Amino acid sequence: MASPMRIRAAAKEGVTEVRVLMSHPMETGQRKDSSGNPIPAHHITELTAKHNDKVVLSAQFGPSVSTNPYLAFKFQGGAKGDKVVVSWVDNKGESRTDEVQVS
Repeated sequence: MASPMRIRAAAKEGVTEVRVLMSHPMETGQRKDSSGNPIPAHHITELTAKHNDKVVLSAQFGPSVSTNPYLAFKFQGGAKGDKVVVSWVDNKGESRTDEVQVS
C-alpha cells in the first residue's frame, strides 16, 4: 500500500482550501527499464474528495499525471474541525484513503 497522503485543509472567509500531495509512481506503461523491458502502467485513475461525507471533488486521472501528484482545490463552506477525506484508486485496484481536519 502507498504511503499516506499529505493533506492540508484551511478555512478562511467561507472558503476551504485543500492541498494534497499523493505518493504514487504514476507509471505510463511506455517507459522501459535498464534491460529494455516495458515497465507496466501503474497510475491513479479516480480521485474523490469529501467534506463531511459530501463529495466536493471527483476527478479522473490518466497516465500523463506526474509522479507523486500534487493537487490543490477550493470549495465553498467548511469550518475549523470539519473533516476532509481524500481517496484514490489506481489501475491495479490499489487504493488509499486519508483524512484531515480543517484548520
